[in-house]
Amino acid sequence: MVTRVTTAFSYSSAVEVGDYVFIGFHRGFGESLTEQIHSVFNHLQDTLQQLGASLEQVVKINVQLKNIGDLPEIEQLFADYFPDGEFPARMISTTEFIDRDCLLMIDGVAYHPRSRIHKA
Repeated sequence: MVTRVTTAFSYSSAVEVGDYVFIGFHRGFGESLTEQIHSVFNHLQDTLQQLGASLEQVVKINVQLKNIGDLPEIEQLFADYFPDGEFPARMISTTEFIDRDCLLMIDGVAYHPRSRIHKA
């Protein structure tokens, strides 16, 4: 079964297939990088919640930054959302965004196992 968290655009915020949730891009909003990071994670939490999942189940995150100099702030703020030692696998790259005010986008994968009834 495939479940989608749809958007008004030509992509889904997330697609759940089996025990996995494939998280589409979530972009930052706000004036500062800090505001954008918090807005990304708030939106991501809302998306996952629609599927009964949570940030604790995120196993892989890709971060795209506009400015590589923002990496230290990302490192610091990730700790606000993931307990020490329980961070997802992560890759960070830089890119230019179509929207000039966008400072970061993230996507990723969550592992969200469903209860299964096993027949003998």
